[in-house]
Amino acid sequence: MPVLRLLIASVFLVASALSALAQSPYGGRAPNYYILDVGSGQVLAQQNAEIPLPPASMSKLMTLAMLFDAIDEGRVSLTSTWNISQHAHEMGGSSMFLETRDRPTTEDLIRGLVIVSGNDAAVAIAEGLGGTEPAFAQMAQQRAEQIGMTQTTIANASGWPDPRHRMSLHDLAVLARYIITAHPQLYQYLHETQFTWNGITQPNRLPLLSAGVGVDGLKTGHTEEAGYSMVGSAVQGSRRIIFVFSGLNSPAERAEEAERIVSWAFRQFVEREVLPQGHAIAEAEVWMGAAPSVPLVAAQDLNVLVPVMAHADIAAHVEYDGPLAAPVTAGQEIATLVVEVPGMDPRRLPLVAGADVAEGGFMPRIRTAAAVLGERLGLGQP
Repeated sequence: MPVLRLLIASVFLVASALSALAQSPYGGRAPNYYILDVGSGQVLAQQNAEIPLPPASMSKLMTLAMLFDAIDEGRVSLTSTWNISQHAHEMGGSSMFLETRDRPTTEDLIRGLVIVSGNDAAVAIAEGLGGTEPAFAQMAQQRAEQIGMTQTTIANASGWPDPRHRMSLHDLAVLARYIITAHPQLYQYLHETQFTWNGITQPNRLPLLSAGVGVDGLKTGHTEEAGYSMVGSAVQGSRRIIFVFSGLNSPAERAEEAERIVSWAFRQFVEREVLPQGHAIAEAEVWMGAAPSVPLVAAQDLNVLVPVMAHADIAAHVEYDGPLAAPVTAGQEIATLVVEVPGMDPRRLPLVAGADVAEGGFMPRIRTAAAVLGERLGLGQP
């Protein structure tokens, strides 16, 4: 793969302004964390994020995703009613207090799942979608793999302790992003602050929903092994972040950590333009084309988040599989701009062809063939 390494002063017009900036690593209390900027796809910070851990009630988000899929596909509606089995009724732990005589609607079960973290609601949904909870777990495992959760094994619908039931923080962030982006209309239920069922009103257990810092949903969890945990999302201005952490000792520590992460993620990074739309950054070689190369341009404005405390320059290079075979069509994605910000994962941005390059006629083909023959016979220029 050809790599074009760039002196990017002409591209990063903000380079001089950034030369005094450096990565400020997240220094919170949680031993395990993953912080993602949704719009850019950049991972702002992570630690132990690839280790499968007991997800506890955070895994109810998988049950929620399965239900949201069923709603959007028309298999159930918000007004559909659900049977409550003895197994669902007898579930321990957090509960929405379902009785076997109850016939809750889908909307009731959504609220019972995400607001009060009802284990009974999770089992009712699982049995209604899969027939049995073990059959539902198999369905959920398959769906998790389809949406990119590669460090997940699902044994039940509620997150009830089971040695086979594991999710990494990375996978929980993938799941949260899927719910938010694939089901934006249904995501509104996760904003609600309380829910009443059978005369019992319970508050949403998610910290900061009413704190005015932009947190708008997802789930908490707790097990003895994983500690107090949370999957959260927050919006400020045009930016949304998703964050996951585990390993804390109390609900108070969990709330403090969530606020610390939100403050850090929005205050410690600024968005900078890397490449304006239509700007050519390099040329890619074309094989047997009417032109020997094609400009590589941005199809849209390309931006990256950079930390506001850096001491090293940004670097970048272009990668493409080449030489490219003619014909090449303007707008065709043919290369990647890899931006390297100190202390962060590389950011990969698409580049497209800036012009059409038709197949070459007789003379370009002769020249190409002659060049190839010369290379093979060692007849290149001295």
